[in-house]
Amino acid sequence: MSADRHGNRSDGTVENFPRGGDAARPRLRVGVISAGRVGSVLGAALRRVGHEIGAVSAVSEAALARAAELLPSVPVRGPDEVAEQADLVLLAVPDDALAGLVRGLVGTGSLRSGQIVVHTSGAHGAEVLEPAAEAGVLPIALHPAMTFTGKPEDLERLGTACMAVTARADDEAGTSVGTALAVEMGADPVRVPEEARKLYHAALTHGANHLVTLVNECAQLLRSSGIETPDRVLGPILSAALDNALRYGDRGLTGPVARGDAGTVRSHLEVLGSAEPDAVAGYVQLARRTAERAVRSGMLRSDDAVGVNEVLDGGWQ
Repeated sequence: MSADRHGNRSDGTVENFPRGGDAARPRLRVGVISAGRVGSVLGAALRRVGHEIGAVSAVSEAALARAAELLPSVPVRGPDEVAEQADLVLLAVPDDALAGLVRGLVGTGSLRSGQIVVHTSGAHGAEVLEPAAEAGVLPIALHPAMTFTGKPEDLERLGTACMAVTARADDEAGTSVGTALAVEMGADPVRVPEEARKLYHAALTHGANHLVTLVNECAQLLRSSGIETPDRVLGPILSAALDNALRYGDRGLTGPVARGDAGTVRSHLEVLGSAEPDAVAGYVQLARRTAERAVRSGMLRSDDAVGVNEVLDGGWQ
């Protein structure tokens, strides 16, 4: 079967895609759009295993600095030029910008048949790449389930992370290529179907992003109580709580709500109402959900939950 100068075969696959060969020899020419925290790290991860980063797009000073640190000597070009020269186009832009970028690249003729186009948005599956697929590219959604700082240490964290792989329905080639790319970058591939992609992303956002908000609010409350180094107090207890939750599920619950200590919950809401009123609503909502899960798991008797819920419904005021 013949292949063109880019290594693209007539069946639409890329001839030089890695198959366990010499990782020191560049096999795919990769274009990174753009050098945000995710794009720069994944570009560096692909480069580390032997792929060539042909060009990267970057506009802001922060993006240019990341490109210089993680992708040194890689030329900075506009998105169209980055895509044109690539076998693998990595689209690492914000969720809401992705569809417009794909349409723009197709409209300018920057994508060609036989390319692999990968986006890193957690909220989207492969469907958002449909205009590119119609142009003959292989569309894949890859989302690393981790938070990024855009620093070199993220490369090592990839080794402990999962990566969601979504291809078009019944596209085994796309799934296989996406899985191989995830493994090459050091991540553990997990197949997520198109229809489940938004729920998958909502789950991660609810856990990871809201955890940061919760932890920082707790730290603020500890500082208000006179503790100057709240991280020293929070680190061990939060680490243990996370470990217990992952190991035991709802059976890992502890604390006054899970015990049915309505009086303690009332005193918490009273002091929060006085010291930090903005924290009350969040405490109430999380405590209510905790009570529901504790009852379902058998950690809290329904009779004891009644008193807790009466407090949460305004009985503390």
